[in-house]
Amino acid sequence: EEFEEYAAKAKTLPQTTTNEDLLIIYGLYKQATVGPVNTSRPGIFNMRDRAKWDAWKAVEGKSNEEAMNDYITKVKTMLEAASA
Repeated sequence: EEFEEYAAKAKTLPQTTTNEDLLIIYGLYKQATVGPVNTSRPGIFNMRDRAKWDAWKAVEGKSNEEAMNDYITKVKTMLEAASA
């Protein structure tokens, strides 16, 4: 499936990819594969996991299919920008 293909391609994104972009695709990936947030927000001292949780929470209203399509589009855009 196209989603799995782009999930694999996302692992090849360059080191220069911004944290903001990585958080966006993380949130979309979790929404597409797990669905709505099902854990409580990590504590204030756990900044990394808290940012990831927030990114997932930000796309909570999307359907699995919508999240998959947005994920594919975002990864495509990021790969194109990286190769430009």
